[in-house]
Amino acid sequence: MHARKLAMLTAVMLIVALFFIFDLGQYLSLQNLKAQQTNIEAFRTERPFVSVAIYFVIYVIVTALSLPGAALLTLAGGAVFGLLWGTVIVSFASTIGATLAFLLSRYLLRDWVARRFGQRLKAIDDGVRREGALYLFTLRLVPAFPFFLINLLTGLTAMKTRTFYLTSQLGMLAGTVVFVNAGTQLARLESLSGILSPGLLGSFALLGVFPLLARRFVAIVRMKKAFAHWKKPARFDRNLVVIGGGSAGLVTAYIAAAVKAKVTLVEKHKLGGDCLNTGCVPSKALIRSARFLSHLSRAQEFGIESATAKVDFTQVMARVQSVIKRIEPHDSAARYTELGVDVVHGVAKIVSPWAVDITLEDGSTRRLTTRSIVIASGARPFVPPIPGIDDVGYLTSDTLWNLRELPRRLVVLGGGPIGCELTQAFARLGAAVTQVEMEARIMGREDPEVSELVAQRFRAEGIAVLSGHKAKAIVIDNGEKILIAEHAGKDVRIPFDAVLVAVGRAANLKGFGLEELGIVTDRTIGTNAFLQTNYPNIYAAGDVAGPFQFTHTAAHQAWYAAVNALFDPLKKFRADYSVIPWATFVEPEVARVGLNEQEAADKGIAYELTRYDIDDLDRAIADGEAHGFIKVLTVPGKDRILGVTIVGEHAGDLIAEYVLAMKQGIGLNRILGTIHIYPTLAEANKYVAGNWKKAHAPQGLLRWVERFHAWRRG
Repeated sequence: MHARKLAMLTAVMLIVALFFIFDLGQYLSLQNLKAQQTNIEAFRTERPFVSVAIYFVIYVIVTALSLPGAALLTLAGGAVFGLLWGTVIVSFASTIGATLAFLLSRYLLRDWVARRFGQRLKAIDDGVRREGALYLFTLRLVPAFPFFLINLLTGLTAMKTRTFYLTSQLGMLAGTVVFVNAGTQLARLESLSGILSPGLLGSFALLGVFPLLARRFVAIVRMKKAFAHWKKPARFDRNLVVIGGGSAGLVTAYIAAAVKAKVTLVEKHKLGGDCLNTGCVPSKALIRSARFLSHLSRAQEFGIESATAKVDFTQVMARVQSVIKRIEPHDSAARYTELGVDVVHGVAKIVSPWAVDITLEDGSTRRLTTRSIVIASGARPFVPPIPGIDDVGYLTSDTLWNLRELPRRLVVLGGGPIGCELTQAFARLGAAVTQVEMEARIMGREDPEVSELVAQRFRAEGIAVLSGHKAKAIVIDNGEKILIAEHAGKDVRIPFDAVLVAVGRAANLKGFGLEELGIVTDRTIGTNAFLQTNYPNIYAAGDVAGPFQFTHTAAHQAWYAAVNALFDPLKKFRADYSVIPWATFVEPEVARVGLNEQEAADKGIAYELTRYDIDDLDRAIADGEAHGFIKVLTVPGKDRILGVTIVGEHAGDLIAEYVLAMKQGIGLNRILGTIHIYPTLAEANKYVAGNWKKAHAPQGLLRWVERFHAWRRG
């Protein structure tokens, strides 16, 4: 930092420190204002211009240095100068002071922030250039943060000073009028009876109502801005058009039909989306066959001398398809048509905020006008740009279901849930599997001990787990396919017959009009807390919206998208992500809800850990599955649950009790007081609650009880 900047920063910090050291804030209090009311009035009457100048300078200094007291000074402006002149003076003083704070922040900190957070700041600056004035206006009118924070943070962006000044002047004007008006009433408060005066009560009622009115005004401004270039139809063919027939789209359409709205669901491939056709359902069917084989290999553990099986991979995959076919009617067009949904097979394109063109299977086009649209277009496997990957015919979680011959040597790229599940399944079916993960460990979102437990199991089953290996290229050498991965600065050559890419999923954002309408996208569609895009009547839900790519989360979001799309502006709800569970269906199974230890540490959240090892559970011992654990994070000293991780048999089922507990505010004490059937795996939930209770037993009381019993024995 240059010497001039350092000197200015030091001066500012010194002034702020002196303000608090000498307790100058006592002069900016309501009590002091009332005590000095007579003297202030006399001085203003005798020297009106001097009083304005003094007040103006004090207000500018307080605001520019982000000192506490601006709200009280605004009330004082009304009390001393009245509504009209108080509003004029405060409006200019507050805006000038805010702009000085903005410029100070920019001069002192902008360069440092740019060096440290260059790429992230660039993205913020791009957004500020597009929508900065509107965002600032919204914050000024309905402040989500204190004004001094807005001044300082905006100074770190690329917003022009003129834009900041003019937007602030306009945005703060309505609030200034309300506060100055309240100040005029406070000036008349001479006794306790004055509290009940209509003027004072009306002013404070206006203070309470103003944020609600301001939010509504901002919503109208945003809506008009979004729809400025479009002509709204006089009437609509539909209440709702849903694009995408996966979990989010199906649930959205179902809810709309249930409340008697006229809804059309458009799907260009198969209803049921990835979950039914290429994701949850087929993978779990494959895992079940593989798990059966793993149990046969453990026959002697259960007193069976020998048990063998011959794997017919073609039949295994045929079973997978039969499972899909059996579940398919649940998501069929016939079922949803019967429920009242207009199901259309075709390609949808949004051509205006209220119109969707649908290209049907015969090539014809059908246009529907609609009051609202929900985009539920899902996601697809992400394929990284690895040199040579297109030459070897890679597999993804979408395409592997076409296999009818088991690969002899399989490389799986990715150590997340999908990669881990398929790694273990194919290894158990007889493939020699090498799992390649770029990060230091597989299942990186889980705690290290969870990752290590799964990795140990994988290695015990013959899987080569290569963490810390970055795929660099794929080559064909003398007819053999080879993955070249970098590890510890050296190249590692991994021969294979097939490669499965499972490094994540990318939202489907292309081909249905988002670009043409200017709907904001990054890796997903940008939405607010109500799942609205930058067009208030266009919503997004499911994988295409994020932040979680789970089938159950997509269905959860669908409720909010459907209800908000159909009933806004009468009523709308913020999507609730406070309790999101998930599971990875490897063995040992891993399930989680809320925080784990590494997340709590990253976020600086204090927690208390209670653990129960399942190897001590009667049912787990009887089943030959005595492994794993339950970890519960709670608020220190309390039984309120912050998060749970379960590793072990049926972890995805056991977690449900904690999901309910967290959602309904139930603590470990109540779980301990709930009867659990013996012998079941669910007893583990009660035992971990018991461990928490033991750790928090009232030792002082127990000592008195011990004396009581000793006294009774005589």
